[in-house]
Amino acid sequence: MSTNDNTSTLKSVIDSTTGAIQDAIGSITGSTSDQAQGQAKQNKADAEYDASHATAKLPGFTASSSGAVTKDDPNRTAGSYNQTAGSAKEFIGGLTGSESLKASGRQQNQEGQQQEAKGQVNDYVGGISDRVTGTLGGAVAGITGNKAAEADYQKQHDAGKTTQRGAEADIVKKADAESTAASRQ
Repeated sequence: MSTNDNTSTLKSVIDSTTGAIQDAIGSITGSTSDQAQGQAKQNKADAEYDASHATAKLPGFTASSSGAVTKDDPNRTAGSYNQTAGSAKEFIGGLTGSESLKASGRQQNQEGQQQEAKGQVNDYVGGISDRVTGTLGGAVAGITGNKAAEADYQKQHDAGKTTQRGAEADIVKKADAESTAASRQ
């Protein structure tokens, strides 16, 4: 079992695999102790996986279980605003019978959706980039014994992971909403 308390998806997979192997060996040898330890490792791996993906999405920000808080790409916030303003214009245009206001609102809403999607992609790709850079930089710093650089790279990794998870949360939320809307039709 890993002694590193940092939660990560890779760590959870390794711990789960290790637990499954130990559980299988226990089953083959008849060792209930190995089976129990293997199952405990698998349970811990499930909790690590959940913690690795834990994020709190707030308007304009994302916080993660690592303690990192990141600000969303400005296009995400502006896009969300344009969607809301566009929907309001579209609604008012529909109430008042103003086709030009309704069309203007629909266009602003669609532009806002595109703008928000661009921000989500920027955050997702930037988050992955920061995670990779943080991981590789941290490994090099660990090998060279530079603890300060290792800590800085860990912060970069954690911020990248938080940014990526925040974008993922919004992308999944949008996909779920679209799926629900499509199933109602």
